[in-house]
Formats: sequence, structure tokens, C-alpha cells
Amino acid sequence: MRPALPLGGRTAIVVDDGIATGGTARAAALVARAKGATRVILAAGVAAPDSLAALMRDGSVDHALAAVIPDALHSVGEWYEDFAQTPDDEVVRLLTLGLGDS
Repeated sequence: MRPALPLGGRTAIVVDDGIATGGTARAAALVARAKGATRVILAAGVAAPDSLAALMRDGSVDHALAAVIPDALHSVGEWYEDFAQTPDDEVVRLLTLGLGDS
């Protein structure tokens, strides 16, 4: 509904609920770079330590961090009390609310 914010010359912060293999986070970071972001920071709720290191090592992100970095990450969902999908209409409502367009 709104044009994308220009990323040229800016720092992009990519946020993910969890990073197991890092594939989705890598794709999002590469899109931010392709759109001109000069720095990409990745923040996650939970992440596998090897995946965070690989994302920084291969240059996908400049910095990667997570609230929880367990020794063994079998699935992202195991670290959440409620890992249910959020319906699209709820996401749109929350984004609109965040923009102040109630």
C-alpha cells in the first residue's frame, strides 16, 4: 500500500523470529544489499551459532545477533511458548497501527 523505503546509503536491520540454517535471513539480507543498504544487521529471537557465524563470514550481514543462542537448535518453534502463524490480516492491522493509520 506504500512505496518501499529507500535503502541506499542506509543501515538495514533484518529481523527474524529464528534462524536455523540461515537461508531465509541470507535472502532478506541480500535483498537489502541489492536495494543499496551499506550495512545490514541481523537480529533474531533465537539462532544457531554456526548459522550466525556463517552469515557474517560470507558477508551476507555485517553483524548478527540473537536473544538466545543455544548450543543445539533443533527447531525455532521449540524456543517459543506460542509459535502459531499470525494471520495476514493481523499483520496488516499491526503494521497500520504502527504507522499511526488507525
